[in-house]
Amino acid sequence: MVDNCLFCRIVSGEIPSRQVAQSDTAIAFRDVNPQAPTHVLVVPRAHVASLASASDSAMLGDLLAFAATVARSEGLEQDGYRVVANTGSNGGQTVDHLHLHVLGGRKMTWPPG
Repeated sequence: MVDNCLFCRIVSGEIPSRQVAQSDTAIAFRDVNPQAPTHVLVVPRAHVASLASASDSAMLGDLLAFAATVARSEGLEQDGYRVVANTGSNGGQTVDHLHLHVLGGRKMTWPPG
C-alpha cells in the first residue's frame, strides 16, 4: 500500500466506495464520475502505478478476466461494453494506480477521445 494513493486507500477500506465485486487480487467499484450508465473501476489490490510499469503477466490476466466477470454481473455481456486502461497523463490517467474502466449501457463511439 502506498499511503498517499487514493485507490490503495479504497482497497484498504480507509475510503468508502460503492463496491461491486471483489476477488483475491482485485476489487471493483463504481466510478464517482461515471462516463456511461455503467462505469465500474477494476483495481488490483497491490499497488502498481500504471500499465506501463506492470510486469506481472498473471496479475494482468487476472485483472482483465475479473473485468469481464464484472461486466457479466452488470448485465453488459449481451449488448457489449468497453474496457479501458488509461496510462500516463497524455493517456488520461488521473490516479497513479493501475485500473481498468468497465463502461457500458450505451453505444460507445470511436475514436474515444
